[in-house]
Amino acid sequence: MSFLRVLHAEWTKLRTLRGWVLGLFAGAAVIVALGLAPGRMGSCDVSDCTPALGPEGQAVADNSTYVHRTLTGDGSITVRVAHLTGQLPAFDGPQMRDGLAPWSKAGLMIKDGTKAGSAYAAVMLTGEHGVRMQYNYVHDQGRPGSAKIKPQPVWLRLTRTGDTVKAEQSTDGSAWTEVGTARLPGLPATVTAGMFATSPQYSEQVDESVVLSGVSGGPSIATGTFENPATSGAFSPDWEGPAGVAPQEPAAPSAPDATRARSAGPQTGFVKTAGGWTVTGSGDIGPAVSGASGGSVTISQTLVGTFLGLIFIVVVGAVYVTGEYRRGMIRTTLAAVPHRGRVLAAKALVLGAAVFGLGLAVAAVVVTGGQAVLRGNGVAVAYVSAATELRVMAGTGLLLAGCAALAVGVGSLVRRGVTAVTVSIVVIVLPYLLSVTVLPLRASDWLLRFTPAAAFALQQSEPRWEQVDNIYSPADGYFPLSAWGGLAVLAVWVAVVLGGAGYRLGRRDA
Repeated sequence: MSFLRVLHAEWTKLRTLRGWVLGLFAGAAVIVALGLAPGRMGSCDVSDCTPALGPEGQAVADNSTYVHRTLTGDGSITVRVAHLTGQLPAFDGPQMRDGLAPWSKAGLMIKDGTKAGSAYAAVMLTGEHGVRMQYNYVHDQGRPGSAKIKPQPVWLRLTRTGDTVKAEQSTDGSAWTEVGTARLPGLPATVTAGMFATSPQYSEQVDESVVLSGVSGGPSIATGTFENPATSGAFSPDWEGPAGVAPQEPAAPSAPDATRARSAGPQTGFVKTAGGWTVTGSGDIGPAVSGASGGSVTISQTLVGTFLGLIFIVVVGAVYVTGEYRRGMIRTTLAAVPHRGRVLAAKALVLGAAVFGLGLAVAAVVVTGGQAVLRGNGVAVAYVSAATELRVMAGTGLLLAGCAALAVGVGSLVRRGVTAVTVSIVVIVLPYLLSVTVLPLRASDWLLRFTPAAAFALQQSEPRWEQVDNIYSPADGYFPLSAWGGLAVLAVWVAVVLGGAGYRLGRRDA
């Protein structure tokens, strides 16, 4: 019998056995029901549920206290950062404690206006990563080894030439070292340039034995003390602060030597001093993230029901084989197809293809409809591109299809229905369930690298950013492998198990 006829025969078996068909659709229904359930609630409205988009299309955070002047044409700005200090959430009360978040930032920035998400390049002193150059929210540069250096004070300089911005640093204001160079295509002739400070949401896992309940966090604050700002080029004469608020000049000698103009954010603002500025900011200028350090959820979390639907699918995959052994039909099948490996391959291909199509359709419904439900409940959903949405949908289909094929192999190896179902669930579903609920992150990382559950990375919609501290847990849709790395791990499992099952099928009686 040709392989095409074997495929047709297996497809006929699958579609005509009501229990198998109902099992597959039950798994799909579970994924849809949990994905569209209006359980999660939030407090944002239309204006703050949608993050700003950066010049390269990613969702970004753009919050800082920015004291600037306008620059027309080429020019440079130089400043001495005398101090960088900050405050962190205390966790045990409403007050804050002294300390710097690792990615607290104070430095210089050249930006295409002040609109959130507009192109920029900045050089900055950070809390624990030395002097860095960052631009267009997703790019980060630094001198090798600079992360181990905490230079205070440090001189910083940004120089604009056309659409290129060069960042430099100095320890004495005389000898300069390049930090990095950024090209900002389409940068207009007139830009803003000045000093900024910001500090991201700070979170820490206070109990490493848990993933969900052991996370604490809150806003942090950074204060940069800037001295002797100097400019070269066609700069406007007056400095401006956030939202066009002009900072006040130093008060009379009998009064304090500085007055504060407040900007948005917790305890933020800017002060004009005799030698320069003190700028206090909170927030971040960088990629927007979900999880402990972000205020949104990912589209991956609309697919939270995948693991439960997967249970139904692996059950069908296992009994798709063991059912024939239980009823004795396998003898008839193998008598009609002497090449036993073809039977196993046909079963895996037919079930995998059917599950892929079903999974793709289900993911399309859940990803699109689930976002609408979440936003309707006031939950901020992180923006992703249409290409990412399509990859997550197709990835969900591949995840379900690969696990179904793996369950077919397990069923062929074990031959007993209950045992095959148990082994399939323990090997495929349990590692994911443990990783997102009770295991510490290190153990979760290991399981999600080496078990078939690694393929859940196909549903990851946001990358991990080196320049954004976050608790990147699978509960928030982050996985240790890339999407295709996770698929490769599952493919190896499928190949090994099906190969072993085929070898054993050919060497023993039915």
